[in-house]
Amino acid sequence: MERLWTKSFILITVGMLFLFTGFYMLLPTLPLFIKHLGGNEGQVGLVVGAFMLSAVIFRPMIGVLLDRFGRRPFIVWGLLIFTLSMYLYSWVGGIVVLIGIRILQGMSWAVSTTAIFTAITDIIPAARRGEGMGWFSTAMTLAMAIGPMFGIWVIENLSYNALFLFAVGLSAIALFLMYIVKMPFQPQSYSRRIELFEKSVLPVTVSVFFLNFAYGGISAFVPLLTNSIKVNSGAFFLVYAATLVLSRPIAGKLSDRYGEKFVIIPALVITTSALITLSFSTGLFGVIGSAILYGIGFGSAQPAFQAATIRLAHPERIGVANASLLTATDLGIGLGSIVLGWVSQYTSYQIVFTVSAVSVVISLLMFTFLVKRLLKNNGHPGALPSEKQRDAV
Repeated sequence: MERLWTKSFILITVGMLFLFTGFYMLLPTLPLFIKHLGGNEGQVGLVVGAFMLSAVIFRPMIGVLLDRFGRRPFIVWGLLIFTLSMYLYSWVGGIVVLIGIRILQGMSWAVSTTAIFTAITDIIPAARRGEGMGWFSTAMTLAMAIGPMFGIWVIENLSYNALFLFAVGLSAIALFLMYIVKMPFQPQSYSRRIELFEKSVLPVTVSVFFLNFAYGGISAFVPLLTNSIKVNSGAFFLVYAATLVLSRPIAGKLSDRYGEKFVIIPALVITTSALITLSFSTGLFGVIGSAILYGIGFGSAQPAFQAATIRLAHPERIGVANASLLTATDLGIGLGSIVLGWVSQYTSYQIVFTVSAVSVVISLLMFTFLVKRLLKNNGHPGALPSEKQRDAV
């Protein structure tokens, strides 16, 4: 069996841990910061959504450039701008300026993370892709455990300015680690037609969009919901992340052995149950229960969806395929945050998470009727691409 735990794999995974810890420090604290600036629920959704929607604009173009010029320059420059824009949070005095910074940071996030996710697929052996993506995603999981709790501690004991400076430091460490990673790359022929979207993974991206539409509600409104029922939002993200740490490696191995559909279908059912549970939560017990379910469901589905994307795409369009998947993710989170922000403003948090659950049901239906058939026709997840796949350009 091909080796998974190479130096490059370890460095890029640890780099992701630092990067996403800084990113997730803002997850429960940014809505509170917006409230601190005098914003309302609608503006919370707008600020969160602006970040993701700006990323949507850049991802397709970056996917094309990755396949032509390699991963490293986009990782380095993307993370450099991301780190500098993180520093600018310390100078924010109003919502309009904050939205502007979020747009800039969303662009840099699109550049860097698209390149990172593509680089890791180059590094992981094809036969261990589900397992490798599971462990790689675990770095983001640990970040989700550490980041929110640390972020809340900082604003409670220090200040918002200290929060942003800590995030700058973590992003800078990630930049250094990514810079020294050796990244294999075979440039795509310049004679090939430029495509901004990988059509072969369209059904996957639609399913991923609806899954992440619901996550837009989690990222923007769990901190506000838990604050309204006197529960520390960090408890949700800590339990959610701890559950992911335990479930993702198992889900990755199951995906490699039995196929992505074996993991994704039950994962989406569990995710729906988590959101319904959260919508009726009135205290710590309900919040913890929903976090466990969400960790198992959403956490298992994510790496399986990415493994499915890589398997369905042509080998020379992996960069574009990754960009397509991440575009669907960002668009889902961005529109979810904005739309659910409006829902929250005129209804209640219970309705917000009920609508989120409906979105995951749509994702499940899309996967069952469209993606499942494609994966069945494509063979075993660990198999090499067929002649038809290799020749289809």
